[in-house]
Amino acid sequence: MPRAYVAFGGNVGDARDTIRRAIDAFCDGAHVTLLARSSDYRTPPWGVTDQAPFINACIAVETRLAPRDLLVRAQEVERSFGRDRQRETRWGPRTLDIDILSYGDAVIDDPMLTLPHPRLFERAFVLVPLVEIAPDATIGGRSLREALERVDRTGIEKLA
Repeated sequence: MPRAYVAFGGNVGDARDTIRRAIDAFCDGAHVTLLARSSDYRTPPWGVTDQAPFINACIAVETRLAPRDLLVRAQEVERSFGRDRQRETRWGPRTLDIDILSYGDAVIDDPMLTLPHPRLFERAFVLVPLVEIAPDATIGGRSLREALERVDRTGIEKLA
């Protein structure tokens, strides 16, 4: 089964509890099996900076779902936790954001899904938790650890 890396984040309500419950909903054990989960991290907002800090975490999963079906599952989980992509500000506050970061060695570039995630290597709030669970991994031929060394990690705090 292919391995995928998935990022979770949010900054509205009890984001830690939302992420915990969303990971449980996403990883049903039949189609998506949880392999590893990072710690939770408090991170500064990215894109739109005039908002509350985010909570971010990453998971590694094995899945029987095709990449686009995994994305559909992620979006269904987001909606079940109150996310309405049509009414929100891009990079603004949200109850839950789930991003497929990579899916095996798949390279996809279409309007619905881009893999590896196009901004993965720019975002410390993704790289920090991802390197925690996959320190020696490469995505798209790039070392996650080396990518993390090149980004600003200011303000990222590992939570107990």
